[in-house]
Amino acid sequence: MTRPLRLVRARRAPLPPLGESLEFMRLLWAIDHGLQRRSKRMARALGVTGPQRLVLRIAGRFPGISAGQLAEILHLHPSTLTGVFRRLERRGLITRRRDARDGRRAALGLSAAGRQLDLLTAGTIESELEAVLGTLPRHKTLAARDVLRTLAVRLQAPPGSSRDRGPR
Repeated sequence: MTRPLRLVRARRAPLPPLGESLEFMRLLWAIDHGLQRRSKRMARALGVTGPQRLVLRIAGRFPGISAGQLAEILHLHPSTLTGVFRRLERRGLITRRRDARDGRRAALGLSAAGRQLDLLTAGTIESELEAVLGTLPRHKTLAARDVLRTLAVRLQAPPGSSRDRGPR
């Protein structure tokens, strides 16, 4: 039985006004905490964490994708995914074969066991997100995606770059 994410305090006193930025950060941290908890639960129940399943889903959608391409899709440095790939490969969920055109690159694919986890949706973070997105009007999901994309770009910008500075 899953417990709902608790966004309200146990006491009945209203939250003090935080302002738009702090309120948004509070919600982002609640989401991060929920993602971490659900990922651990997925690891126990399904044998893969949330990030591992995301790698499986993308590799399943794009057979033969390189590690660099997958890292680019996820907005991560390829070295960040090395441990994820190693664990998935060790468990027999992904395969790596040398790229025929470029021997320095490896093409990723899913094993039969990996394809089974690629199909599974119940009990995953993805299923929760699909359920939430299904309750909201499209314009709201597009607006939320715009905010999150813009924030992701700003957070990845090198310190001192024009994207890292506040509004003028």
